[in-house]
Amino acid sequence: MLWLRQLRDRVQSWSAPAPLGVRGEQAAIRFLKRLGYIVVAHGERDRIGEIDLVAVDGKTIVFVEVKTRASHDRGHPAEAVDQDKQRRLTRVALSFLRRHDLLEYSARFDVIAITWPANQKQPAVEHIKNAFEAVGTGQMFS
Repeated sequence: MLWLRQLRDRVQSWSAPAPLGVRGEQAAIRFLKRLGYIVVAHGERDRIGEIDLVAVDGKTIVFVEVKTRASHDRGHPAEAVDQDKQRRLTRVALSFLRRHDLLEYSARFDVIAITWPANQKQPAVEHIKNAFEAVGTGQMFS
């Protein structure tokens, strides 16, 4: 059975690289950690939707949307975080804060826009702090 495990490991190492979006999120995590943020959740899902990253910056909870593109042919990656996306992210963030009893903490929304052409080993990372205010009624963000 050892030979089977070795074969499986070898074949997995031949597989294609992770999808662009996954590599972008991994790059965003490394970027935030270098800035001193503590990443507390990745791919946080509930019935309402998903938040890419949840991090802590000092005493602020930061909900991070990561957008990764190979080029700007279809616009800047951050442009994909439109009003509808902001509304959904606000609802998921509020749900996260309620679920973890964190409503008394300040929170903000950041966007990390990553451009990663296929021929480059490292991406261009743009961090947009406080990218948008909570969207909707009755929100409890500062």
